[in-house]
Amino acid sequence: MAFVGVLSPLRASMRSTAARAGAVRFFSSYLVTPKELHEALKKAPPSPISSEPRVIPLCAAWFLPNDPQKRTGLDVFIEKRIPKARFFDLDKVIDKRSPYPHMLPSSKDFAAAMSELGIRREDTVVIYDSQELGIFSAPRVGWTMKVFGHPKVHILNNFKLWIEEGLPTESGNVWTIECGTYPIPEMDEDKVASFEEVREVAIDSSKEGAESVQILDARSPGRWSGTEPEPREGLSSGHMPGSINIPFSAVLDPSTKAFLPADKLKEVFVKAGVDPSKPIISSCGTGVTACVLETALNEARFGPPEKRKVYDGSWTEWAQRVKPSDSLIEKVE
Repeated sequence: MAFVGVLSPLRASMRSTAARAGAVRFFSSYLVTPKELHEALKKAPPSPISSEPRVIPLCAAWFLPNDPQKRTGLDVFIEKRIPKARFFDLDKVIDKRSPYPHMLPSSKDFAAAMSELGIRREDTVVIYDSQELGIFSAPRVGWTMKVFGHPKVHILNNFKLWIEEGLPTESGNVWTIECGTYPIPEMDEDKVASFEEVREVAIDSSKEGAESVQILDARSPGRWSGTEPEPREGLSSGHMPGSINIPFSAVLDPSTKAFLPADKLKEVFVKAGVDPSKPIISSCGTGVTACVLETALNEARFGPPEKRKVYDGSWTEWAQRVKPSDSLIEKVE
């Protein structure tokens, strides 16, 4: 005898909600303007009781360990934030077994972090930085969410402009978040470059007939050339053989600290000698501002996404793992 399936009202409602979530698109591009986010939040606020698709503002503010003012992301989040925003701690949602900072967490740990933040898989998440830095660490969190397959993730361009445009903010202690159950995702390893892969690229960079994978380094010119120290004590500065230095600030407007328009971003990469037809690996100090470059490449449509990766461990891993005999740390004389 064949069984005839009948959906219960609850399951039917859940399926209907999931279908609506898949159909609703609040933004047309990865980068979102303050006005676009403000309008979307009015239409789909991050209510814990709503079964409708929601827009979740997520603060990913983070500062370097040598920050002169000793600021932390949580400090500036409590001081001023988008109403009902949640805080993603870049120093905690990591691979805690790794000796290198900010390495990607496991799929299980990522799901646990999303669950604690009350983020559902069908939510549209818009990540933003501190007012002070404009664009800095939010792209890293956006890239992380892409690696773990979150369907709808965007970057606010940016919180500095949000405030200057007089859009609402709140401050003080964080309101209680209702936790959820985020499904454990699969990691898209094709977006991630490992130490072994980057080492092979660096060794082959001077060989004739090599594949010519391009390594872009988002650190400052002084750190890249080896004339300035790294922010982490005891870590050598310098660069990987064959790498191209494009400081992450080069893709931002110096006044607004927002991403430059797509045509201007393309000019930055062309001027630096980057070939969009060849594979690209973005690197930096710990894999944070490398994602600023990756976001800029994405916005400029510079090179196919399947040929672009981010070196997760970046310079902090590189400088600690290469051997002096390898001659894989170069400095400008």
